[in-house]
Formats: sequence, structure tokens, C-alpha cells
Amino acid sequence: MRFEKFAASIALFVCTLINSGQTQSAAGKNGFEKTTGTESNFLKLKEKAEAGDAPSQSALASAYFTGSSVARDYSEAARWYSAAASQGSRDAQFMLGYLYEHGFGLRQDYVKAAGQYRAAASQGSAIAANNLASLYHHGRGVRKDLKAAFGWYRAAAERGQTVAQCNLASLYMLGQGTHRDYIEAAKWFRAAAEKGFAIAQVDLAYLYYTGQGVDRDYREAAKWAGLAAEQGDATAQTDLGYLYEQGKGVPLDYVTAYAWYTLGEAGGNADSSRQVKSLSRLMPAKQLAEAKARVAVVSQSRRTNEDLSSLGATSFFPAH
Repeated sequence: MRFEKFAASIALFVCTLINSGQTQSAAGKNGFEKTTGTESNFLKLKEKAEAGDAPSQSALASAYFTGSSVARDYSEAARWYSAAASQGSRDAQFMLGYLYEHGFGLRQDYVKAAGQYRAAASQGSAIAANNLASLYHHGRGVRKDLKAAFGWYRAAAERGQTVAQCNLASLYMLGQGTHRDYIEAAKWFRAAAEKGFAIAQVDLAYLYYTGQGVDRDYREAAKWAGLAAEQGDATAQTDLGYLYEQGKGVPLDYVTAYAWYTLGEAGGNADSSRQVKSLSRLMPAKQLAEAKARVAVVSQSRRTNEDLSSLGATSFFPAH
């Protein structure tokens, strides 16, 4: 049986949002908490920033970036991140790179983004290393260089950065920037999957389903696909539906298969859409009603994580 493979994509949007949260935490430690901030505190913070205090400059920039106790203003955020970055603030260097990359508050400039990411990564910022790797991966602001991308992904992954671990695993699985090594791919997908990263869970499920880098184990495939499906990943929902339809690693159950396919269809997965129609012709009316009722309950209690489900992963659903 042939299996359809979708290359795992680089989760840049997700990783930058994660780091933004870390920057906000650092800002709070410098005397500006979002929950307790007052106009007086803001003015004191601004006074310290204007006096050249780098932590205060970074905290003030974060306030403008997030709109915390002040109107959101990306230009002001860029101004103060730049001031802090020029004094060597690692978090500010990362965030300034992010602003340059996405054109928030200043003109988009991949070259400058790469420079700021490199500065932060050289100081040990794992998320900056991941984002610099992505620029090398896509040839934005730097010459496209998959080996360099691999090196920076690995540096970030070894520091425990979850998205980088998933990206590194993807390069091992695809043989990009390094030799193809499914055992290493499984190792790094597992590292990210065990921390709850849905994309990595889907890809680890794929490796268990195909027996690449690990012993073939349909139960483990169902386990990891199930964890990602519960987070709203449409690929995982489709794969889990397929396992229930085939009775691999889980009991044969058309009702449950239909329910997962329906959720996958809602997430935009074309394979799920086809299977919903196919099973509808096979299942008796009573089973269809039960499956639809189950979907209705799940839909009300679960919120799909669009950031993760939109990134893509490797599916073991049969190709059409």
C-alpha cells in the first residue's frame, strides 16, 4: 500500500509567539507587570528606559508590542527593542529580528532580521537559533544553505527548544542538510511530542505506522495520533479516523472513524472529506446519527488550535 507523505513545515509563526511570551515574562521581572501595571508604573518605566537602562527599554518595548497598559504601537516597540538590542539584550535582539522579519513597526528586512537573530543565538537564545535556521532553510536574508539550517536547528534543539526539535527531526526524515536517519528523526520527534507538540506527535505516529526508525507498532501510532487529534490537528484526526476504520491499533469502529473524519474535514483535510462521504454510504442510519451526535458534543467542548493544525505534517493516510 502506498502512503501519502507531506513534508513537515517550519513552524516559524508558532515559535515566535512562544518567545514573545518569554519576553513578556522578562519584562515583568523588570518592574512592569501587565496585571498590576498603572500609569505611574509605566511612566517610571519609561523614565528608566530614557535614561538608558536596557532591561527597562526591553520591558517598555514589550508593553508597546503587546498593548499592555499602553496603546499597541509597533513603531515604538521597534524603537525601544533597538535601543536595548544595541546594548546587548538577547531578548531584545530576538524581538527586533522578529519585527524586521515580519515588517512590524519598520520596513521588512530579512538581512537585518538574520543579523539580529544571529546576535541573540550567539548569546544562547534557542528560539533565535531556530528562526535563523528557518531563514537559511528558505534563503531569506542569507544564502539558502540547508547544512547551515541543520546546524542552527540542532543547536536550538539541543537547548530544548520544542519547535526546533521537530524541525531537526524533519530534516533527518527528509535527508535535507544531513544524511537521512529515521532513528534520529524518531528521537527528536519524540522529544517534541512528549512536550505536547502536535506536529511532532503526528510525525512520530507516522514513523510507528511505517516502522521507520522504530519497530512498527500500530498501537503506538494510534496513541500519538490520538494525542495530536485531541489538540485539534486535522491531519491527526484524519489518521486516527483511518486507524479506526481499518481496526489497526484500535478496535474496528466506523462510528468513531466517522467522528474523527468529520472533525478532520472541519479542519480542512481533503482526505477526511472524502472518507465522510464514503462511510456515509456504508453506515446504517442509526450509526450515522450516533456519530453525528458524538461530533456535536466534541465540537462544543474542543477548540481547534489553528496555528498547529495549519503547519502540516506527515500523514499515513493512503494516497488517492
